[in-house]
Amino acid sequence: MMPKLLWLPLAFLVAYAAVCALLFFRQQQLIYFPASTRVPPGQTDFALPRGDVVLRGWVVRPGQARAIVYFGGNGESVQHNRALFERWLPGHTVYLVAYRGYGASDGMPSHQALRGDALPLFDHVQARHQRHPVSLVGRSLGGAIASHVASQRRIGGLVLVTPFDSLAAVAQSHYPWLPVRWLLRERHEPIRDLAVYHGPLLIVRAGKDEIVPPAHTDRLIEALPQQPQVIAIPEATHNALDEVAFGAALADFFTSGAQRAP
Repeated sequence: MMPKLLWLPLAFLVAYAAVCALLFFRQQQLIYFPASTRVPPGQTDFALPRGDVVLRGWVVRPGQARAIVYFGGNGESVQHNRALFERWLPGHTVYLVAYRGYGASDGMPSHQALRGDALPLFDHVQARHQRHPVSLVGRSLGGAIASHVASQRRIGGLVLVTPFDSLAAVAQSHYPWLPVRWLLRERHEPIRDLAVYHGPLLIVRAGKDEIVPPAHTDRLIEALPQQPQVIAIPEATHNALDEVAFGAALADFFTSGAQRAP
């Protein structure tokens, strides 16, 4: 019979292995939170077929010459930003399209699916607004998706709101006792995508971000091939920005910075 003292470390190892297995095999369910964002398709005004799924969302101020695609954060109901964009960017059409599984969009989210949908979405919007390169705004997880598009397409400008260097690095900081870097298959790494981007760039940094610790935003900034414009909102948390400061930063960037992009 095994001595009692040996049962404790063995039980710990079994429990630890079980947690690691859960993270590895169910990481999509642990990473993405679409449930609270779900709405009926009838509430949307934009649809983009993608094979066997349809992406749906909203369009603010349709018919403008210049356009912006907004990529939301994880668990964010992107339609709640319509009033902000309408107020601060009256000269732009803004597309707020929910990821797969979010909002009224079909399917299930994953790293490959989100990146795979982003480029056709951008191309569709660019075809609607051929006079000017389409710009991008990405918040948190959306910053990673927007960074991927910026690495693959000519864009008008890029705004990253509470961005991170890599998902693995952020997860590791939250769970230092787990080998997250080895287990994570959902590899969102804007720090790599932005290595090839040299266009207009604004980063909005939340000083009290509890989801993406500000150090991860700072690491992204330090790794960039250019010096971006940085707007620091010291009292902002991850989900509570100062909308006046944020909106004013967007308006200034898209009317004086990104607008000069060819």
